[in-house]
Amino acid sequence: MNARTGERVTTPEGGFNPTFQRHVAAYARVAEILPRVGRVLDVGAGTGHSAALLAPRESVAVDIDPVALEGQHRQTVVADMRALPFPDASFTSVVAVQSIEHVPDPERALAEIARVVEPGGVAAIVTPNRLTFARPDEVIDPYHYIEFDAAQLRDLCAPRFDGVELRGLFGSDRYGEIVRRERARLDALLARDPLRLRRLVPRRARQVLYDRMLARARRHPDPLAGAITPDDFFLACEPLEHCLDLLAVCRVA
Repeated sequence: MNARTGERVTTPEGGFNPTFQRHVAAYARVAEILPRVGRVLDVGAGTGHSAALLAPRESVAVDIDPVALEGQHRQTVVADMRALPFPDASFTSVVAVQSIEHVPDPERALAEIARVVEPGGVAAIVTPNRLTFARPDEVIDPYHYIEFDAAQLRDLCAPRFDGVELRGLFGSDRYGEIVRRERARLDALLARDPLRLRRLVPRRARQVLYDRMLARARRHPDPLAGAITPDDFFLACEPLEHCLDLLAVCRVA
């Protein structure tokens, strides 16, 4: 699996360490709030780089890409998150880390997640904060169909669960410096297209160009990027408008 892609970051190599560690931190923080026992469904699991953090629970990985699921030391199922092949109420908990933004109709994914959580169970949904991820008024990542702010994520989850609590994943000052540098590069690039003609380019072509841009931008070693670890990230309840990622903790009565 190629690590140099905007769809999946599977290793810290190739200059992708900050993003990789951010994903790992999300799994680590989510694992701390899930029930300690029972089966957990990992939706949009990818290569399962953080599966060990879900232990001692029994975890099941679901992804639409069979290649991503190869070699994982747990049960894996190739399936679309919008049509999960499991009976109702079959998991104590469900995690979806950086996955619901990858489908055009995330309400279907949320409905399926809610369906498979057993009574008393928890679903943890992690997704980028629209207000801080690239541009708040435009979805730049061609692998994302939709991005959310806190109110939008709550509105998506609330009709399907009995309780929803929102938290934010925040980064350290040194991670913030990396974000500021990357945003400055992005702003300079987008300034070359003031009419937003990029919206006319087919999605697949934008994905190829995006991957090339990422690979080029992160080609050279960066000591600051290489120093980032999961400890550079933490959960807090406020101010959600400034967090990196949103976490919805959804409970079934």
